[in-house]
Amino acid sequence: MVNSREGKVPLRFNLSELAGSFGDYGTIIPLVLAMAAVSDLDISYIFLFFGIWFAITGLYYRLPIPIEPMKAVAVIVIAGTLTAGEIAASGMILGLIFLALGFGNVMAVLDRWIPRSVVRGIQLGLALLLLRSSATFLIGNPAFFLLGVAIIVSFFFLARSFSIPDISALIVIVLAAVIGIMQLGLPGLHFIGPTHLAIPRLEDYGIALTDLVAPQFGLTIANSILATALLSIDLFSRETPPKYLSRTIGLMNLTTVPFGGIPMCHGAGGYAAQYRFGARTGGANVIAGVIFIIFALFFASPEILTLIYPGFYGALLIFVAIELGRHGIRTDSYPVTILIAVLALISGMTVAFLIGLAAAYLLPWLEKKYRGTSAKDPPGQD
Repeated sequence: MVNSREGKVPLRFNLSELAGSFGDYGTIIPLVLAMAAVSDLDISYIFLFFGIWFAITGLYYRLPIPIEPMKAVAVIVIAGTLTAGEIAASGMILGLIFLALGFGNVMAVLDRWIPRSVVRGIQLGLALLLLRSSATFLIGNPAFFLLGVAIIVSFFFLARSFSIPDISALIVIVLAAVIGIMQLGLPGLHFIGPTHLAIPRLEDYGIALTDLVAPQFGLTIANSILATALLSIDLFSRETPPKYLSRTIGLMNLTTVPFGGIPMCHGAGGYAAQYRFGARTGGANVIAGVIFIIFALFFASPEILTLIYPGFYGALLIFVAIELGRHGIRTDSYPVTILIAVLALISGMTVAFLIGLAAAYLLPWLEKKYRGTSAKDPPGQD
């Protein structure tokens, strides 16, 4: 097994890498646009830091390991009313945690401690929250919502029937932009302005810890770090140590969130998507980074958010919900996973995570105890 840092993979910049660089846009752009639409975040700096860290990750790992919004944080922001300070506080806390976890051998311990059924429950719960949030974008634009959903559903089945890449989200984004330009005109150049420091207040850390950090923690461990590391072996037969991934997650959040970025991580789903579109080296990441940086510096005006009609946002959130739901149902304990998903919808992600974690340990113990008791029952007893 070759370590991705020790055996340097030569970067390539060709049409295949260019196509692969768009592979994760269907997840990134809907979440980023929706977060910016419901909060006071500056979309210019969100895309700028995505671009910077896409390029850094491609150059460092030499593989197409993507950068994504932290999904639990993103979904809860979209579904609720959190301030920029609370979002920044969550990124700083998570940044410190994962930078610290990047040293030593704690990742294997955490992988054993957090059951897969709990992580799957968080994914399924996030999918349900996104579906609920999509309804708020439906109001006022049902026609565009239904058009976007029709495209996404059609490509969902086409991609699985004919083994073609699912580019439905990209098509919806392009179509939404074209319709917006036809209705409102082409936005002019918009140069990025000075950044506004996001300095959390003391009370922001408490809210961030309970509402954002707790539900995101297990998801990042399982999906962004351990699953991504495993996928490097599956796709490239190259080892990407989980502790390295944890370090880059820590560094990217600590260096960007205070300056207007959003909490970011890696992602196994995006990794597979970029590979499916043609990415084979970190060159795809560098290309994606350059595209994001150019857009952030010259085109990320506030009008971009109003250019896309809300109905399309709702459809794009359904796309992300489908992707999360697909992973969520691949569980080894449906009772635990479904319990967490339902609780996430009615009580919040933190409550769902804690109760689900307790259930994941309690149910096997009760089952073992029941079986032991049944084995001792005399024959013929009810």
